[in-house]
Amino acid sequence: MKTRIASLTLLTVCCLLLAVAPAMADTLYNNGGFNGNIDGWSIDYGFAVSDSFTVPDGSTIQDFHLAYWTAAGNQMTSVDMAFGSTSFGGTYNTYGVSGSTLLGTNNFGFAVYQSDITSGISTPWSGSGYVSLQNACTAGGCSAGEAQIFWDENNGGSTAYENTLGSIGSEAFTLTGSTGTTTTTTTTTGTTPEPSSIMLFGSGILGLAGVLRRKLTR
Repeated sequence: MKTRIASLTLLTVCCLLLAVAPAMADTLYNNGGFNGNIDGWSIDYGFAVSDSFTVPDGSTIQDFHLAYWTAAGNQMTSVDMAFGSTSFGGTYNTYGVSGSTLLGTNNFGFAVYQSDITSGISTPWSGSGYVSLQNACTAGGCSAGEAQIFWDENNGGSTAYENTLGSIGSEAFTLTGSTGTTTTTTTTTGTTPEPSSIMLFGSGILGLAGVLRRKLTR
């Protein structure tokens, strides 16, 4: 009997934690994984690349993930990024880059990395647009000779442009965030309880389990 009560208490706690846990980020647009051996386009000082995307209506773009080439150990630390309705449009902001993961060395002798921008974006968007990158920096510096960051071309579904050449094959990137759609469960007595109400309910369950346990140990 004691084991049964302990199991019930643990199950209740787990259910409550799941009920109040935040939703995971949704994939809003995926232009495909890295290739590493087609080409890479400069996004360091003086060069910019712009790729199209389409996200569901009412989305909020929160994270950006990309693959790029550089010299081994020369990971990107920041980049200027803009979201606009046209290629190279929108307002550029500087974002810190985190999570550089080495994917391997390509046939040109460059190291290929995957990196993420996971803070500071929070951009509401509906439908089609363009994401543009420029002025990438590394720990070694931000000039064209110091940074040498090349966004990996994978010829995904996007339309892409380079600021000095025009149309190019598109690049490896993914946009994640939220779609803004919520589901509310209604019953004959009301709506889904708020997290605070759930926690109060859980506290009562745990208290009841404690009373039963004290009675059994007498």
